[in-house]
Amino acid sequence: MCTYNTEQTAVEGSAKGRSGWVPVTRATVYYDHPVHARADHALNIDLVDPARGPGDRVALELTAESALALVDAIHAALASVPTAITGLPEETAGRVARQAALAEVRRAAVPAGSSTRSRTGSWNDRPAARPAGGPSTT
Repeated sequence: MCTYNTEQTAVEGSAKGRSGWVPVTRATVYYDHPVHARADHALNIDLVDPARGPGDRVALELTAESALALVDAIHAALASVPTAITGLPEETAGRVARQAALAEVRRAAVPAGSSTRSRTGSWNDRPAARPAGGPSTT
C-alpha cells in the first residue's frame, strides 16, 4: 500500500553523488516502493539542493528496521560529543541523550546473533574504516 505521505526538512551539509561532493539543503523522506533495494517497501531519503536540479540527488532506500537503526546511531553519535563541538542547545542535547539511552536499552534487548549492527562496529563488528581524506576522529 502506498501512503504518499512525504516529509521534507531543510538540512545543511554535503553528500557525495555522481558528480562528486555537492551541497544538500533539503531532505525528502517517504515510505514507498524502492527502486533498487530488495524490499517490498522502504524508507526513502532523498538529499538534494533544489538549485542544482535532480541530477545531483543522493538517495537512500532503507528497510524500516535499518532506518530506525540509523536514527539510533545518529542519536548515539551526537550524544557522545560535547555541545561545545556540536553547537546543539542544551535542551536539544538532552533530548538526543535521552533518545540515545533508549536506543541502548533497545539494543541490549536484541537477542545474540541478530543482524542488528553493534553500536561501535560494522555488520561483522569490525570498526568501519575512515575514508581517505575524510574527517578525523580526534
